[in-house]
Amino acid sequence: MAETAKDTSVFWVDPEKRGILPLDGFHVSKSLRKRLLSGKYDFTLNACFEFVLDACANRDETWINPSIRTQYNELHHLGFAHSIEVWRDGNLAGGLYGVCIGGAFFGESMFSTMTDGSKLALVALVARLRAGGFKLLDTQFLTDHLATMGGIEITRDEFKRKLASALEVNADLWELPEETTPYELWQLSTQTS
Repeated sequence: MAETAKDTSVFWVDPEKRGILPLDGFHVSKSLRKRLLSGKYDFTLNACFEFVLDACANRDETWINPSIRTQYNELHHLGFAHSIEVWRDGNLAGGLYGVCIGGAFFGESMFSTMTDGSKLALVALVARLRAGGFKLLDTQFLTDHLATMGGIEITRDEFKRKLASALEVNADLWELPEETTPYELWQLSTQTS
């Protein structure tokens, strides 16, 4: 992370309490389910990674500086960093990006230009992660926004155990076909095992 967009230094964050979103505990509210199933949204994977990254940084306070932007673009070109995009009427309604390693997805940032755009992106991400055999969705910190969707905090030691286990998995973000319907996204993201 960086302190601000203008800060040239970068530092690692390893909090005592780590935010994660358990893939079997993801919650979609009734209003979000209604929005998802309205048929007004389309979902893509890696359609415009750089744009999503820039949209996530386009706020008054951001930790995404030019060095971080360059590094995440390089990770994207190497096949490790990915974005989920949500479209409505050809316009980007929201999105998120993060990094995949083994069976772990490290969510980095999300944004919305329309109501619930980032939440819809999270639904699509969770569906992809579940379909692809992922074991861990790291959110770094727990926000009120993520808590309403099932996010929790765990200790650093518990996180490291979950991470070690997830890194042993050969998960596939591309397992879910692009033409997956919103109904299928909802089913995949909310079913419990």
